[in-house]
Amino acid sequence: MKKYQIAAIGELNVDIILNGIESEPEIGKEKFCKDMTVTLGSSTAIFAANAAALGSKVCFVGLVGKDSFGELVKSSLAAKGVATHFIGTGDTPTGATICMNYGEDRANLTYQGSMDVMGFDEIDKSVFDLSQHIHLSSLFMQSALLRDIHKVLDLAAEKGVTVSLDTQWDPMEKWTLDYAKVLPKITVFMPNEKELCALTGKATLEEAINEVRPYLGGIMLVKCGSKGSLLVKKDGWQKLLPAFLNKNVVDAIGAGDSFNSGFISAFVRGLDPEICQIAGNLTGAVNTTGAGGTGAFTSLDAVRAICKERFGQELPF
Repeated sequence: MKKYQIAAIGELNVDIILNGIESEPEIGKEKFCKDMTVTLGSSTAIFAANAAALGSKVCFVGLVGKDSFGELVKSSLAAKGVATHFIGTGDTPTGATICMNYGEDRANLTYQGSMDVMGFDEIDKSVFDLSQHIHLSSLFMQSALLRDIHKVLDLAAEKGVTVSLDTQWDPMEKWTLDYAKVLPKITVFMPNEKELCALTGKATLEEAINEVRPYLGGIMLVKCGSKGSLLVKKDGWQKLLPAFLNKNVVDAIGAGDSFNSGFISAFVRGLDPEICQIAGNLTGAVNTTGAGGTGAFTSLDAVRAICKERFGQELPF
């Protein structure tokens, strides 16, 4: 048994969330908002925090700046039970996203900062000896990590570490990932359907699946929102598992990351992929019962209670 079941490698930033905005910003004019929240951001951080809440032993590998935002990031993760001693501190400021909410719509503006700096050389290599599994996320937000992805994957293979990957959306929409070379090194590939179609340049989900299936190194989980998730194996076997629908959604921020946390928490416990898929669908649904990406994930017992009371299901671990 290794010290950590999961090492999350990815981006770290704060979210500055503005609500109650009187009107859209205009050049040369001052506008007001009625509410502001400064909190831990990043998809990879939501994944790590929720996996820790689910009882997994989790550490985080990332980079922050020498600033108060960096301290907020580390203290927030530590408070969720995530080990933070693999988080480095550099000269580039911590990244930040300004989230401007307008009713049901929003506009985001991100400064990548230190999240764009961390590559293979900035990673403490001892994490590969201490961890059972590595989860990679948001590659297109991190140009250095994207550049060095094969170094990371090759060392993981050398150390016998399994790897999951959720590329997330490419803000530049260039999709410069050679999936034919990367996917054979990935144990669990976890895109959503829009990302998979964009990555492959295909118009339909079926075409996109057929495009990447020959290159799969393990299994693929395609997140399909309210339709559920699709488990795909290299031999063509598929299983669509309908979503557990919440009739009173608080918000869906981080639902995909929460799905990842449930699936991988089950996976590192040695459960079969079909059982992991149930866990992922459940934790994705649990996410919608609380505010933000981590609000519903206060403890494993709390998540189990939500699964039973709101969805009539038992979390399978």
